[in-house]
Amino acid sequence: MSTKEYAGQLNAAGLKFGIVVSRFNDFLTRQLLAGAVDCLSRHGAAEADIAVAWVPGAYEIPLAAQKLAQGKKYSAVVALGAVIQGATPHAELINTQLARALMQIALESGVPVIDGVVAAENLDQAIERCGTKSGNRGWNAAQSAIEMANLLGNWK
Repeated sequence: MSTKEYAGQLNAAGLKFGIVVSRFNDFLTRQLLAGAVDCLSRHGAAEADIAVAWVPGAYEIPLAAQKLAQGKKYSAVVALGAVIQGATPHAELINTQLARALMQIALESGVPVIDGVVAAENLDQAIERCGTKSGNRGWNAAQSAIEMANLLGNWK
């Protein structure tokens, strides 16, 4: 007996991607966006197949992501932002609600919605995750988007 296995490939050619980026902490989110676009391009996505929507902050990301996913124009949606813990629990609240909302959008739309939002305890951690010694969360999120779009394409 042989089992049927499904796996997503890292080939972005012919796929379309929507990216939602928070302007808040844009000195970080611009690095995340650069990493995501670089990843998509290196894996074969055409520049014309990548759309970027800027929103004021992380809290606004889910609504824009939902609109992109519901339109069924994109193979995957990538959410990018940077939320840094301050003196209040506000960042924890934002991060929890954001992750929950993005997951719900993916489940309801059937379109992969990838959480590429950096949740950091301090500025140094955020910088590390936005393109320095801990890599680039934007690149990683785009790579997940490619793989998931291909995986779901297996079932169409």
